[in-house]
Amino acid sequence: MKRLGHRAIGIDQGDVILFSDFEHDGVMWTGDGPRQTRAHVQFSDAFLDAPSVIVGLSMWDMSNIANARADVTTEDVTAQGFAILFRTWGDSKIARVRVRWQAIGPVEDEEIWSLD
Repeated sequence: MKRLGHRAIGIDQGDVILFSDFEHDGVMWTGDGPRQTRAHVQFSDAFLDAPSVIVGLSMWDMSNIANARADVTTEDVTAQGFAILFRTWGDSKIARVRVRWQAIGPVEDEEIWSLD
C-alpha cells in the first residue's frame, strides 16, 4: 500500500493509441505467437515520487476469427513517467488498441514554502 501522508496529491491522466496494425498489416494484426508493444508516457508535471498508475483498455478492435487474448500493464514507473506494455499471444488478431491511464501521487504543495 502506498501511503500519501499530508502532502498535496496530484492526478494526471490521458489516452494513448498504442498501435493501429490493421492499416499496414502490422505484427499484431498478421502475426502469431507472443507479441508485444510498448509506449512511453511522460507526465504533464513530475510527481515528487513514483505515483500509482492504473491502465485499462479504452478501445480494443480485434478480429472475430480468433480468440481475443490481451495483457496490459505498466512498467518502469518513475516520478516523470512510465511505460505501457501490451501483450498478446496465440492466434489473436488485434487491429488496434487505445489505453487510458491515470496516475495518482504526491506533488509539490504550492502553499508550503521556505525561506533560504
